[in-house]
Amino acid sequence: MKKDLISITDFTKDEYLKIMKLAAEFEANPNQELLKGKVIASLFFEPSTRTRLSFETAISRLGGRIIGFADPDSSSATKGETLHDTIKMVSNYADLIVMRHPLEGAARYAAEISPVPVINAGDGSNQHPTQTLLDMYSILKTQKRLDNLNIFMVGDLKYGRTVHSLLMAMSEFENPVFNFIAPQILEMPEEYKLFLREKGIKYYEHKEFTDIVSAADIIYMTRVQKERFSDPIEYEQVKNVYILRNAMLEKTKPTVKVLHPLPRVNEIHTDVDTNEKAYYFEQARNGVFTREAIISHIMNLK
Repeated sequence: MKKDLISITDFTKDEYLKIMKLAAEFEANPNQELLKGKVIASLFFEPSTRTRLSFETAISRLGGRIIGFADPDSSSATKGETLHDTIKMVSNYADLIVMRHPLEGAARYAAEISPVPVINAGDGSNQHPTQTLLDMYSILKTQKRLDNLNIFMVGDLKYGRTVHSLLMAMSEFENPVFNFIAPQILEMPEEYKLFLREKGIKYYEHKEFTDIVSAADIIYMTRVQKERFSDPIEYEQVKNVYILRNAMLEKTKPTVKVLHPLPRVNEIHTDVDTNEKAYYFEQARNGVFTREAIISHIMNLK
């Protein structure tokens, strides 16, 4: 039976921990010919730099071959080909499909019609499970634990698929506390707050975080996503509402780390980059090892 990764909830807590263990093994030895003779399709219907390149790096380091496209304008989608037909066709050529799509639910639909495994590399504002697993690996590496963490999520919590997935995954561990910092129009959606309430997990909502940031173990910054706004005036009102500066980290815990799924625009000032609490570029590097682990797990290679 094939295994897909569409939502972070497709994996169990034990599988999260297995991915963490495998990622550490791949970080120690990234070049392993586990995909020799295998073809992986990389279908990116939406722009991507880190996710696409880290997946392609992971596949290359595992000895696999890559087919696909980084721009839907270079595919038959421009001729009107449906997603159904594209997936049916590509699954004839590949052993695994990695797909990013702007529509929520597109990855689940692809998995339902594909005879080969599908990995969701982001579907609209819904989920981004592989980002979550690399975020968890980054948290585990820097905090030495996944339990008892105070996680600050800042910025676009409405459309930010990375925070949605991370919230659901971290809720599987002991005693997490979430602090949501967002303007009213970008608040965490009610469905995720309901999810936390049903699990008895504490969360707090704020409009500012300067006075409370000293409690954070992880500061997870997000970009206000211009492409998700139908009203450009709304975007202009909130695009620079939170900017993390170096001075704001002075009273934080010595072990705190600043994460960001990237790309950043203005929400982390460049003066933070040289602070030892900044971890977002190392976080992006962890994506290669984590995605090697995910592919190996899904294809039962490890």
